[in-house]
Amino acid sequence: MAYVATSNRYNNMKYNKCGESGLVLPSVSLGLWHNFGDNADYKNMCKMCFTAFDNGITHFDLANNYGPSAGSAETNFGKILNDNMKSYRD
Repeated sequence: MAYVATSNRYNNMKYNKCGESGLVLPSVSLGLWHNFGDNADYKNMCKMCFTAFDNGITHFDLANNYGPSAGSAETNFGKILNDNMKSYRD
């Protein structure tokens, strides 16, 4: 079954302006450091991303050395985003 985001996902999260840029960030972000590496369970990664997004989290913290192995968190999140959440990007 394809992921369908909760329709009221933005109602309960507080968002803050980022300077004068027009960018708005949620009060809480999801960090993907040691939760999204090659040694983690892919289904659990999906569940974490979906739960975060359903609760209004729109900022996912990534870096090129997150893993283990380095860069694997970016690869895994990219797959989740591409396969399940692409329609929610603008």
